Amino acid sequence: MAARVLASTDGVRFVMAGSGDMMDKMVRLAAKKGIADKFHFTGFLKGRNVYEMLAESDVYMMPSVSEPFGISPLEAMQCGTPSIISKQSGCAEILDHAIKTDYWDIDAMADYIHAIVKYPAMYKSLRENGLAEIDKIRWEYAGQKVRAIYDKVLGR
Repeated sequence: MAARVLASTDGVRFVMAGSGDMMDKMVRLAAKKGIADKFHFTGFLKGRNVYEMLAESDVYMMPSVSEPFGISPLEAMQCGTPSIISKQSGCAEILDHAIKTDYWDIDAMADYIHAIVKYPAMYKSLRENGLAEIDKIRWEYAGQKVRAIYDKVLGR
């Protein structure tokens, strides 16, 4: 997917954060494809470093095969960073202003990255609408919804 973005979009760099069991494979894959100079592998980030990286990014992507909830796209949107997430992630159910694609559709992911980077109006719209959406999400509201479901089931 990154190679496809780089083939059509100038000035793009990728950051891969984390230290999972696939990291070494990803480093080798970037080298094999001849794009390692366009990647920065940070390893595990925490605290302030996470928010600094998100705030400096033009696009955040979470192409997870399975992510029961996935809070990192919310953190990215909170920093004003447009997000691309897999339709299969749990947060896809609650986010209206994140771009959603199938985890296996690398063509769509590449096209969306290109569009966000190339078209300022798209970037601005996703940024502003994402910030407004995140402002309205509260754990308290989620808890109230769960409570209402329990009350309904129990006939209260």
